[in-house]
Amino acid sequence: MHPAPTPTPTPARLVGLDRRGFRETWQLQLDTVAARQRGEGPDTLILVEHDPPVITLGRSRTAQANVLMPESIEVVDIERGGDVTWHGPGQLVAYPIVLLGEGERDLHRFLRNLEEAVIRTAGDFGVTAGREPGKTGVWIEGRKLASIGIACRRWVTFHGLALNVDPDLRQFARINPCGFDASVMTSLAAELGSAPAMMEVKRVLTGHLGDALGRTFT
Repeated sequence: MHPAPTPTPTPARLVGLDRRGFRETWQLQLDTVAARQRGEGPDTLILVEHDPPVITLGRSRTAQANVLMPESIEVVDIERGGDVTWHGPGQLVAYPIVLLGEGERDLHRFLRNLEEAVIRTAGDFGVTAGREPGKTGVWIEGRKLASIGIACRRWVTFHGLALNVDPDLRQFARINPCGFDASVMTSLAAELGSAPAMMEVKRVLTGHLGDALGRTFT
């Protein structure tokens, strides 16, 4: 009996924005989601570092209360799941905008796939990461390496994950990130003692997201 053939990954688009403001990137997401809902254009992965920094509020009832000291940083209420988080330089944010087909329409599995891509990426840089029971995201022995929160409209996903490569971790003191004390946050640089090259992290994460989601992002 021959094994079943491995499905061919779906061709998809990669959009690398380097550093870009949050609202501009959010509008790009919404436009891309609308196109995918119409059956237009390919699935898309947007990679970005948000600059200027921003604090975003998810749909959790506690999100607003977990904003402590925003000061001059804009606070934006958005449609993703989860609580409050900070985005800024040194943090790689990935927004997979994917039309989920038959057999893919399980959002819990989609979240686990995003986590798996980050876990494999961290592993490629020599950092052993994993999951914490009952907590979304990617963790290293109780320290949080990546936050994840998505939205989905008519089976088109958007928002996504934020991987701390080498951000200023002190910035998380402005909030209770995802409801936790700011001291829980870590980064690849903090774990390794030096920062890996952002371009290399982008390349590795793109490959693992493609594998996890069954797409080829180019």
